[in-house]
Amino acid sequence: MREVDLKEIYQMACDARDSIWEQAKSVGREPKIYLHWTAGHYANGREEQMYLNDYHVAVDADGSIYAEHPFSDTLAHTWRRNTGSVGIALTCGVGSGSQDLGNEPPTSAQIEAMAQVIYAIAEGLWLTIDKTHVMTHGEAADCEDGDYSAHNPYAWWDDSYGDGDTRGDLEYLGTDESPSYNPQATDGSRGGDVLRGKANWYKNEGALNFQ
Repeated sequence: MREVDLKEIYQMACDARDSIWEQAKSVGREPKIYLHWTAGHYANGREEQMYLNDYHVAVDADGSIYAEHPFSDTLAHTWRRNTGSVGIALTCGVGSGSQDLGNEPPTSAQIEAMAQVIYAIAEGLWLTIDKTHVMTHGEAADCEDGDYSAHNPYAWWDDSYGDGDTRGDLEYLGTDESPSYNPQATDGSRGGDVLRGKANWYKNEGALNFQ
């Protein structure tokens, strides 16, 4: 595990670009970036709370960014969607659910850092920042990209398997922009909409320099 900056994240994405595109094409789609929380504690620099054998990138409570594996490695972050994809996780969310984000919700520093990481990875992989390519685990679990080939929906709000093993990562952020659980919202307040919007803001404003 090592702490990295956005230039390193961008370079890691560039280095993995050809491999990730080949992997994604092998399963009939384009590369994806999946957004998670660990459902654990704020790591505060503790490696065991980063879960970097599952996620390519972890963002700690203070916005610091950590990585371990090359982005071309296939890690187990998003059920049946791991090939040709990159997983980013916020170290937070212990005890979170649809009604309450618990005592360790996403911090503002984490949210901004995740948006910056999304931009850096998308730029390095030549991806547009939209729901086709960048999804929360909750959105992916609900097959909101229209891809039902890997699994049926298993989101908090759409448990087609009926087994209770569902995901709702980052469906809402507990902020003024994304205050509460509302998976049917169309006003841009869902967590994924906010994170993609922030990432596109960084892109459009040219606010970050990866060179």
